[in-house]
Amino acid sequence: MRRTFSSFLLVSLASFFATAAGAAGTPIPKAPDIDAKSYILLDFDSGRVLAEQNADQIVEPASITKVMTVYVAFDEVKKGRFKMSDPVPISEKAWRQGIDSTESRMFLDVGSKVPLIDLLRGIIIQSGNDAAVAVAEYLGGTEQGFAQIMNHYAAELGMKNTHYMDASGMPDPQHHTTAHDIATLSRALIRNFPEEYKMFAEREFTFHNIRQYNRNGLLGRDESVDGIKTGHTEAAGYCLAASAKRGNMRLVSVVMGAPSIKAREAANAALLGYGYTFYETGRVKNRGDVVLQPRVYKSDEGTIPVGVKQDLWLTLGRGEIAGLKTAATVKEPLIAPLAPNRPVGDLTVTNAAGETVAKVPLFPLKAVPEAGMWTRMVDSVALWF
Repeated sequence: MRRTFSSFLLVSLASFFATAAGAAGTPIPKAPDIDAKSYILLDFDSGRVLAEQNADQIVEPASITKVMTVYVAFDEVKKGRFKMSDPVPISEKAWRQGIDSTESRMFLDVGSKVPLIDLLRGIIIQSGNDAAVAVAEYLGGTEQGFAQIMNHYAAELGMKNTHYMDASGMPDPQHHTTAHDIATLSRALIRNFPEEYKMFAEREFTFHNIRQYNRNGLLGRDESVDGIKTGHTEAAGYCLAASAKRGNMRLVSVVMGAPSIKAREAANAALLGYGYTFYETGRVKNRGDVVLQPRVYKSDEGTIPVGVKQDLWLTLGRGEIAGLKTAATVKEPLIAPLAPNRPVGDLTVTNAAGETVAKVPLFPLKAVPEAGMWTRMVDSVALWF
């Protein structure tokens, strides 16, 4: 099974918050008004949605499609099936992209061979449709075949409302996504490919002595922004998926269907500013931390260490993290054998007001085998009392 971005625990806090509040109890104002079809702002580590509007509404992704094209390529290279240095042949179909229109191009030559790494930069920075088709044909045999691979990845990542028909994002009734799904993909991209993701922050790329600039205008306006991708068609409107990191906190914002380039940049800037002004994210527990060491019966271990299965991140109103408290309980008695994937208790996190803000399961940090017959018999008697 392909590894996804779930290396950290995704804790939804929506059910615990009717109204978010700061450390002093001051209500957090609602998100700024955004002129777009849909948008979402979420915290990268905890996954908490900080603001959204029609985030699950079906929309056209336009060139934000290429984030998945690049994601697939990164993963295929990681698995060793391809190399970044591979010379990729440029077909006539790839070369023709944008020749008779205003589509974005990398200006590839038909019949030439271009290193895969250059084509990926051409997709990320220049949004080249020709580069996207060339990569799709190289990795998937045909662009149609590659689209099937894209849909497989989307399903694995939990992008329930996404379906791809091509590698570039050309208008098609069956080519669609949502702001929420794009945010899901963006988190996976950053989590699973941190080194490769750095390409999304590059401001320009020169190929064939043609210098082209990254269309994400936020890269020049906010030094904390390091991605991700723009998109535009007449039907889709102006779209932008962005991510920024300030201190230890990373946010992801996605705006779909804004009326102009300036509007999509202003919308993302406003959402990011809102998130960093009123929220903070902290790691409450690390994966592998020993939370309790309860007794275990019918085992030679005596006691076992238990903890959370994944790192536990929470996003709360600014100033609230410092006041959090944790309490752990186990479902006693614990009786061997115990497997690491079997929950044995819960960790409850409360804020300064005593309100529960998260509750997650606790697991054995190692497998606990059953003891020999004599120990089992002795512990069976002990359990009677």
